[in-house]
Amino acid sequence: MKTIQKIFLLSLIFVLALGCKKDEEIAMLDGNAVPVVTLSSSNLVLDKEKANTEVLTVSWEKPNYGFAAAPSYTILIDKKGGDFTKAVNVVTGTELKKVFKASELNAILLGFGFLPGTANDLDIKVQSSLGASTVLSSTMTTLKATPYSAKLDLSTTWGVVGSAANNWGATPDLPFYKTDVVNVLVAYVTLIDGEIKFRQNNDWTVNLGGSDGTLSSGGNNIAVKAGTYKITFNPVALTYKIEKYAWGIVGSAANNWGATPDLPLSYDPTVDLWTGVVDLIDGEIKIRKDNDWGTNYGGSGGILKDGGDNIAVKKGKYLITVDFKKLTYTITKYAPWGIVGAATATGWGDKPDQKFTYDLSTETWVLKGVVLKADQFKFRLNDDWGTNYGTTAAAAQAIGTSGALKLGGENFIATAGTYDFELNLKDAANPTYKATKVK
Repeated sequence: MKTIQKIFLLSLIFVLALGCKKDEEIAMLDGNAVPVVTLSSSNLVLDKEKANTEVLTVSWEKPNYGFAAAPSYTILIDKKGGDFTKAVNVVTGTELKKVFKASELNAILLGFGFLPGTANDLDIKVQSSLGASTVLSSTMTTLKATPYSAKLDLSTTWGVVGSAANNWGATPDLPFYKTDVVNVLVAYVTLIDGEIKFRQNNDWTVNLGGSDGTLSSGGNNIAVKAGTYKITFNPVALTYKIEKYAWGIVGSAANNWGATPDLPLSYDPTVDLWTGVVDLIDGEIKIRKDNDWGTNYGGSGGILKDGGDNIAVKKGKYLITVDFKKLTYTITKYAPWGIVGAATATGWGDKPDQKFTYDLSTETWVLKGVVLKADQFKFRLNDDWGTNYGTTAAAAQAIGTSGALKLGGENFIATAGTYDFELNLKDAANPTYKATKVK
């Protein structure tokens, strides 16, 4: 019996010791055992030309927890005055700092809906987790930061003009874009039989013509045949090159492996990608140049390989993007948004809705030059009422410059005029629109 009593007493002492140790840890955590955050800068103006430059270091000393703790740290970033329920979380694990490049921080700012070139305040804090039930937060610190536009600007003042291009300027000249090489510009154009020249600012003050790859000021018109071309042009060296050039989708899912012309891809200078919206059937596809098998790409998992395997696809409408510099691709289901209603030219579904296009550079849906009457309208997906957006107001509300959208909400009321629209649906819980009256 005495032996049993001794065992019981020893067990009791052991449990009490554990309890005291836990109480001691909790008592220590009731003090100032929280991270103290330091920012390397309190005011940043981000520069696209320095996108890969390290611009901000968020750091902190490891707190004295009073025992051998192994915390995991997370940086929380929110709009000024936010409650951190929609904060951006950056997990650093056991690291006591995080160094942000301009491109990383810029993506966070644009993700909050901040406008490029506009200064904004952010609240930043660090949490240390000591387990599932013990999370300690630092006091907040504030950062003022100005983002840049993520949209690439590859525009130039030069363009292609001529009877083969735009009826000698009846419409804007076909644009040249910047390349990775200084003073080397490129244009991707579809021409008809005729002649072309190169000029600046859609004006004849500065124009170049010539032959055999050499240009001169006011030189001769350049004769061309109908086709799709890549024109490479150096306005300093006064040289040019015109070569057949087109990318398209070929395959059993697209055009019976070339029985008809390949489904064309177009160059998008805002993201430096070749893109296309295509209708496919069950089958396989590849990406090839100039409707010819001399240059073709296949692959899998988003990675392209010269002469690679066929890419299997299912029936549907898709947005395809191709990066020929990185040799990557995406194939994404594409269901366009449209505008519908008595205020529009197509009515309440009497004709197909006027369709938005997806802007890859901003990840928004854009529709420009919509003529509206003084009446009602809504936005809906793929000409179908299954998914539609209206106003958040309890009753029909006049369209404003911007605002929130509500799934299945009330009709908007338009004032007669011409509008540009943008739908931002990246945050499904908080969809928004912008409406700009241009006339």
